[in-house]
Amino acid sequence: MSNYVDYASFVALIDDDEHSAHLLTRALVDQGAHGVQTYGDAIKGLGRLKAVLSDTNAAWPALIILDLKDHSGANLEFLDVIGQLTRQHGVPVVVLAPQPTEQCRQALMANGAAGVFVRHAERDAYRRVAADIVEFVTLAERPEAVGM
Repeated sequence: MSNYVDYASFVALIDDDEHSAHLLTRALVDQGAHGVQTYGDAIKGLGRLKAVLSDTNAAWPALIILDLKDHSGANLEFLDVIGQLTRQHGVPVVVLAPQPTEQCRQALMANGAAGVFVRHAERDAYRRVAADIVEFVTLAERPEAVGM
């Protein structure tokens, strides 16, 4: 890891639905996220992610959230593509998925997801998931705070 990178800077969101991205961004900020940058769909997100992580002067995201809905395997495929890049740079990736089976969750985790969160349609449940993601970011940034 490099000392010159500000890992507490922001959360990067890769989402193939603009409305969903807007709602999740609002929910994350309402729950205390420092900042959220929307990187767009998988194609745009990959390009932007590569550009940001290759720039030694850029602030890197503290966390990447994948919420791809194009098809059932979209998040898993994207993890396969970005896995080496995010591991090299020490940036955790979490996935939002609709009620993943244990087999699906295990596959996502095996391919590099640091966490898998359930995407809920119900408003209060959605807010709780956003709060859980913000807590995840906080604990990832300050692992010494676990158990405090």
